Amino acid sequence: MGINFLKWILTLCMFHFVSGEGCSLILKPSRVVVGFGEPVSVSCEAARPVRVLGWESAISAAHTQQELSVQWKVDSLIDWIEEPICYGVFFTAPRQCEEKLNLVLYKTPDSVSIRPVNHTGPMVEGKEYQLLCEVQNIAPVQYLTLRWYKGQTEVYNHSFAELTSSSPVQVSSVLMVTPTKAENGAQYRCVAELELGPEGPRPPPTVTSEPLNASVYFPPTFLSPEPEVLDLVVGAEITLNCTATGNPTPVYSWQSSNPNEERMEDEAALTSPSLLPGTYTCTASNALEKKSKQFVVKAKTKGV
Repeated sequence: MGINFLKWILTLCMFHFVSGEGCSLILKPSRVVVGFGEPVSVSCEAARPVRVLGWESAISAAHTQQELSVQWKVDSLIDWIEEPICYGVFFTAPRQCEEKLNLVLYKTPDSVSIRPVNHTGPMVEGKEYQLLCEVQNIAPVQYLTLRWYKGQTEVYNHSFAELTSSSPVQVSSVLMVTPTKAENGAQYRCVAELELGPEGPRPPPTVTSEPLNASVYFPPTFLSPEPEVLDLVVGAEITLNCTATGNPTPVYSWQSSNPNEERMEDEAALTSPSLLPGTYTCTASNALEKKSKQFVVKAKTKGV
């Protein structure tokens, strides 16, 4: 009996394994997407009489000599290099064939974070900056898309299809921004999304960074920058409005061409019945710039 068994083994070795059409092995399902540490089970079925049917695997290898199906089952899959292969030894040609399971083991990232590159503090309007999104321990990276959002609007996305690592890696993406004053207070977010195909979870697993709140400095801008000419009626109240927007908030100073003018408050608007005719210059300033605006006050007699 031992000699006959040895002859049988030698006979099998004369044949090479084939795969694909004609192999007569069917995997159910043919593609499996499983989260790190989760259970997985796949059946391999033979479409014709088989002498030996089994799974070649680093864990949970199995075989049968009586059945037309054999199961590969793992209670908690944590092996990143696992490549299960179902093999069959048949009575008729092709005598040996195999089918490799399309197995995707995935893991969502430990963290997703966003920060400016080589910069701290507020950004300045019109200057270019880099924002960096860092993703820690994600797999498989070729299925990852990093999506950048400003508020609720996606402004950029970065995929990693050219990478082939099956085990967890660290990756990053850079967003170039040139902020305007309208973006002061805007929130930037980075979302790591694993698109694992139709066999993967729906919706795709995502992890979102904490928001980065953009503080944008910009110079003072007057609500009405053109010089103003106002008529002064004796005894009537007059207002000179020098309000400007800016970040940091502008501070104001006033100068008058009339040497007899009383000291004026450092406010955005002057309202006083005691203003004298003359030219008033308001200066709005912050850490970036100073800007000035003129008001010409002319005397006007009542009824004229």
